Amino acid sequence: MKRHVDFLATLYLAWGGIFTLVALAGFALAAGAFAIASSNGPVRFSSEMAASLTAVTIGIISMIALVWGALHLYVGRTLRRHRPSARLMALGLAVGNLVLLPFGTALGAYAGWVLLNNEGRHLFEGN
Repeated sequence: MKRHVDFLATLYLAWGGIFTLVALAGFALAAGAFAIASSNGPVRFSSEMAASLTAVTIGIISMIALVWGALHLYVGRTLRRHRPSARLMALGLAVGNLVLLPFGTALGAYAGWVLLNNEGRHLFEGN
């Protein structure tokens, strides 16, 4: 079961990396929308309000993705050390991942199977 926990930690690290990249791309898009909203050039855009709303919305979604990715990176690192708190955090993130089709659902189900299994549970009791 230790191999499954180590593989799960690797999956959490990969999922966290993906979300971090998505967040960085989102911040770049938000910066572009903000640049359009604050443009004072000779050619004015008539949709400053829409661009501002887009910049704020994408910025908030990117911040959520960054936090979600950072949590996964942290949990992925601590799962390898078999800390009981990492098990609980991984289970909490697994529940949230279940709605993120298709990879999040598979990751959440696999995390539930690994971490709720009796053998997996015993790996985290000794620390």
